[in-house]
Amino acid sequence: MARNTPGSTGPTNRTPQPLPRQRTAGDFAKAFFAFLALAGLLLAVPLALSTQGWPLPHGMPSFDMVQQQITVDTFVNILICVVWLAWAQFAACVIVEIKAAVSGVGMPSHIPGAGPSQMLARQLIAALLLVSATAASFAPGIAQFGQSLESTHKPTVAAAQQAPGIGVAQQAQAAVASQADAQAHAEQANAKTGAEGATKFYRISPPEGRHHDSLWEIAQRHLGDGRRYKEIYQLNKDRMQPDGTKLSEASLIRPGWIMEMPADAHGGELVEMPDQAPSVSEQVRHQIDEYAKSGNHQEQPAQHQGGGRVDSPTAQISVPEQRLPNAPSTGAGAGSGAGSGAVAEAPSQSSGSGLGLSTALIGAPLLAAGVLGALGRRRRMALWQSAMTAVAGRRGMEPPVPTGDEADAHDALLVGADPDAVRFLDLALRGLSSSLGQDGRPLPVVYAAWLTDEDLHLQLAQPSGTPPAPWQQGQDQTFWRLERSAVAAYEGIAPDTAAAPYPGLVSLGTRDDARLLLNLEAVPGLVALTGAEPDRAAVLSSVAAELATNGWSDRMTVTVVGFGAELSPLAPTRLRHLSSVDELIEMLGAEIGQRRSALGAAGHDSVLTGRTGPAQQTRWAPHLVLVADEPTAEEAAALAELTTDSGRLGIGCLIGAGTAGQLQGATWDLEITGEGRLLAPLLGLELEAQLLPQAQHEAVVRLFADADPEGEGPEPARPFLVDITEQGRPAVYARLVGPYEIIGLDTPDSERSALLHEALALLLLHREGVHPRVLASAMWPRGVTPEVCDALIERLRLWLGTDEDGSARLRTDSTGRLTLAPSVVSDLDVLRSLHHEATEGRGARRASVRERLLTDALGLVRGPLLADRTEGRYTWLTHEIIDTQLPLLVADVALALSAHHLEQGQPEKAIAALRAAVSGSSADERLWNELLRATHATGDEARLRELAADLTVQSGERGLPSRTEALLDELLPGWRGGVAAAG
Repeated sequence: MARNTPGSTGPTNRTPQPLPRQRTAGDFAKAFFAFLALAGLLLAVPLALSTQGWPLPHGMPSFDMVQQQITVDTFVNILICVVWLAWAQFAACVIVEIKAAVSGVGMPSHIPGAGPSQMLARQLIAALLLVSATAASFAPGIAQFGQSLESTHKPTVAAAQQAPGIGVAQQAQAAVASQADAQAHAEQANAKTGAEGATKFYRISPPEGRHHDSLWEIAQRHLGDGRRYKEIYQLNKDRMQPDGTKLSEASLIRPGWIMEMPADAHGGELVEMPDQAPSVSEQVRHQIDEYAKSGNHQEQPAQHQGGGRVDSPTAQISVPEQRLPNAPSTGAGAGSGAGSGAVAEAPSQSSGSGLGLSTALIGAPLLAAGVLGALGRRRRMALWQSAMTAVAGRRGMEPPVPTGDEADAHDALLVGADPDAVRFLDLALRGLSSSLGQDGRPLPVVYAAWLTDEDLHLQLAQPSGTPPAPWQQGQDQTFWRLERSAVAAYEGIAPDTAAAPYPGLVSLGTRDDARLLLNLEAVPGLVALTGAEPDRAAVLSSVAAELATNGWSDRMTVTVVGFGAELSPLAPTRLRHLSSVDELIEMLGAEIGQRRSALGAAGHDSVLTGRTGPAQQTRWAPHLVLVADEPTAEEAAALAELTTDSGRLGIGCLIGAGTAGQLQGATWDLEITGEGRLLAPLLGLELEAQLLPQAQHEAVVRLFADADPEGEGPEPARPFLVDITEQGRPAVYARLVGPYEIIGLDTPDSERSALLHEALALLLLHREGVHPRVLASAMWPRGVTPEVCDALIERLRLWLGTDEDGSARLRTDSTGRLTLAPSVVSDLDVLRSLHHEATEGRGARRASVRERLLTDALGLVRGPLLADRTEGRYTWLTHEIIDTQLPLLVADVALALSAHHLEQGQPEKAIAALRAAVSGSSADERLWNELLRATHATGDEARLRELAADLTVQSGERGLPSRTEALLDELLPGWRGGVAAAG
């Protein structure tokens, strides 16, 4: 390879590519014997079996054959069948292994029940392909298969993949040995350098196309083993580069940087100083000279932090100065724990909770918003399932109402949730991704984010230039900042047009008024969490629940190990549970190899590069791992070896490490104290930790379990029913279905009217009661003092007045929740009561009464719920499921009335009732099917064809539901041709 000439300005070598491994005679011998073994197993075995004849009966077995005595021939035939099956299984394994080896992308498919057979096939194929370049992409580290015992560095994971019989203990021993070998090798290289008086340097070349150089490839080319990149990293970390920055993470290198190389490095791209000084330009020679002077810091022992730690970045997570000018340097006493600001003086997590509500949930606004969103989706799905299939007898407006601890947990979630903060965070990050993509710039590596009530700060791993507008430079070049008011510039961005760039951000805690979100995906290795088991469990539960439900991600896999199996209902498609670290090591080994191959095939240097392309968020989704129990030393070493470059692969690991010292091989250490403080001295962190304690963890899990229509949850709640006779006329009547009206009360002062009306609507939708703090958070999402909330409750009590017996219409029950007297009624209560009386009361026995009740019920529907509500108010409706309950109830009323009219031979009246309900519930398949039946009952085939065509158009690309198509096939054979002709 050509060297630089004195007149050149830089290296003239082309874009670095991996050098082919030199094949030895041993490699060819192994390939030859592997070929013989494969030929024997694939060809000789079936040929030998074919000489034994057909082992199966030539006719259908009879009962007499079963009663016959088992002879030697029968036993031999059984053995022949077993061997045939084993051969077929092995042949399938060979096929999938060859396919994976030749394609070079992804890991081989797993053949069920063929573990030993598939591993034998893998080893034979690996040995056979070892003499070709294809083997380099077969599996991570496969090029080292069969090397001599004197190899300077053997990767643990590769060895485990090549030899499945090696257990975790042997893998870990190999990992520990590899780290010791790397250290010894570096020391030998340094000694050799001193003896020879010359030092070798490598200058990072600019990227060519989409290919970027990496320490792994440099080590592969010049040291013969990519896994020796750690030696290069140790020689160069924290040394000032020509552009003024430093190497702080092994996966982040820049063109123009100088790398000092171990003494045994070889290759024409290297510059050996001072011997080769005349062969490079003056500029490069000066840069190398200056860089060489910064090498003395390497004399410090690498293991001063104990535990065999590797690749520990020195970067700290800093608190943004703009937001915390007076923050104490120690962080002691900082952090209120409340994020949404629902109540101004929300206590810290360590203090007692007010009226039974958990301050842990109140102080976790992003977690609470995510959990509430997931719970709402689950409840809506349960309502639709119950409406379509009548599962567990739950219909329309009758979901289970939380009680006891579940009610307290649900109220705490409502108080703490801050959906506006979630939306701001999601828009800000997607907008940044879109802006950088339009400018052709890559996403910067983000270690952490600080979220406040006014702005968002991203802390970058290294300076990444000027941020795109409306983002601004923060306190230094490693901070980018966006004010909340500026996020309006991104309002038009849709999730399907801009990927979520940092889905691995997760809340760890607060310091003063700033909330820290650590980008678990970007950490270059393992993150260890030490502390007492209950405290670690509370942190891990919080992290798992927030990752599973957060609103600033697209696709993601969250694997929990040794805990959290019960959390899967929060996000069944996202959250996965493993029972042991052994399973995790096996799974990660395969996935990491697959991701490396896929990144190489796509030409990306990291998942961040690929994530900014169109629709790439589904391909480069992160995988975040949470381990509860402390792994053994062997397991920890294996995990550390696996995750050496996990930051660029989109894989993050948070590992519980017990209370005794540090986790071997961890990159960052966190400690949770018994007082709820999260400490990370090496990162400069001290936070009020975000926790999900065991009691709240169990309550949240039960909330999701109760929402499962197929589970064994509590009985559906009895609906609140009112007296619909003339004698039951209410004292106060509110019309909510349609424009909001109140009958029976004086009009309040104009300044307070909107607030009183909204508070009453909330109470009317929750006849079971509303916690005062829930009322406060609903009326004032950004926070309010208790005095203001108490004043509102008192005004509402005075406005509603008292009943004839003198009792107040606004009451407080034994749990402290606010409830309304039965004399305060809404049209929603009447609608529910009319339907109940028509289908389960007097109307079930008399057709005329049923028709009158159902007709009256349908007449109450004047439009959507609170149709004229003021924009910006009633934001609490986003946490309600009334948007699903009301259309289903109206549909139930219309279906019952339609069925009655069809029984009476009045299809036109049935059609009118169904049309009235369809306008508010156009997605309800039941209404359209019944409308088809009613139209068919008129005998007008042309009208039925027109309706079928309308339904087809409305269904769009999704097509008609299968049950609707089956019904049309029954009512109107040949409808498909008519619809196609009309289209």
